[in-house]
Amino acid sequence: MTRRPKIAAIVTIVQKYAHAQHFIDRFLEGYGWNGRHHRPEMDLVSLYVDQVKEGDLSADRAARFPSMKVYPTVADALTLGGRDLAVDGVLLIGEHGDYRKTEKEQRLYPRYELFQQVAAVYRMSGRTAPLFNDKHLSWKWAWAREMYDTAREMGFAFMAGSSLPVTWRTPALDMPLGARVREALCVGYGGVDSYDFHALETIQCMAERREGGEKGVRWLQAYRGDKFWEAHHEGVWSRELFEAALCRSHTLTPSRKGFNHVFPTRDEMKEIVKDPIAYHYEHLDGLRCTMVLLNGLVQDFNFAAHLEDRESPLSTQMYLPMPPDRATLANFFSPQIHHIEQMFLTGRPSYPVERTLLTTGLVAAGVESLHQEQKRQETPHLDIAYPPTQESTFWRT
Repeated sequence: MTRRPKIAAIVTIVQKYAHAQHFIDRFLEGYGWNGRHHRPEMDLVSLYVDQVKEGDLSADRAARFPSMKVYPTVADALTLGGRDLAVDGVLLIGEHGDYRKTEKEQRLYPRYELFQQVAAVYRMSGRTAPLFNDKHLSWKWAWAREMYDTAREMGFAFMAGSSLPVTWRTPALDMPLGARVREALCVGYGGVDSYDFHALETIQCMAERREGGEKGVRWLQAYRGDKFWEAHHEGVWSRELFEAALCRSHTLTPSRKGFNHVFPTRDEMKEIVKDPIAYHYEHLDGLRCTMVLLNGLVQDFNFAAHLEDRESPLSTQMYLPMPPDRATLANFFSPQIHHIEQMFLTGRPSYPVERTLLTTGLVAAGVESLHQEQKRQETPHLDIAYPPTQESTFWRT
């Protein structure tokens, strides 16, 4: 482009530490990158906020940065109050806010509804712009698939997901491209239809680099409470991978105070973790993966995998600043913003949106399995095949 691109942000709320605040402030003020303060080569010029509540920061940001205006509708934010699309990129940040939950514990964030309003402006204008969607595409699988199909049919660059695949890793390693992976697992924490997505992304950004690339997922079964411990005892997933992932944690709750060896036994874990959850699933090429949430035991996301040419597991942690500093530091948003910038400048996603489509479907299947008393879910609709990027995309500095 011969001029600076113009960017619109369509968000649910703008409050302190909400995702939208982290995205908006980095586009307005810049952020640390490669040892320097980096200012994006584009201008955030418009903002739509779905819920303006006490603590809202949008008016403050508009006053401090007169080049950005808050608009009353999505269409106005994209057209800058005119008739046709007037921006070159769109941020859709549908995270946080006062939205109700379903009986399955799904928060009804209006990502699909906001996406549809963006697509309507694209159709009316006869022009599109690259779009980034924060986290998974929708709480409803059919809507997520429709968002993906719409982007393909209309031909605009579409990227999505969270910061987990692109944040630092300790150690700083990637799955070797073309590796023969026998089993993979992530131990994380958090809730259903929220941080389960983070843990699934942790697995998928590594597993997709295996020999043959991604082929899709055949079935998924969730385990919770006593059924989790039964499956763990029976070896439904690898005990060695489970322990290798736990050994990467920086937040492991000590099981015995005053002792050097604090790695918990199974009985000690049962005392510490009150509501363990796992999603165990099989890919179409036979790879089996397991996502584990252990609230109370860890507060980070740790990956391990068995590779055919390695005697010991390959393992790493997708590193986030440790609690209680995570929300205040939040440097893990910076590599995500970097990749979004590159998409806005080049019109090409840095990593495949199919990853987010697949992990969105896995979350939905996991939620459904839990709702149906942990019944196995057949997933023929998750036959989502795609190649990984050749280069690594996580933050190495």
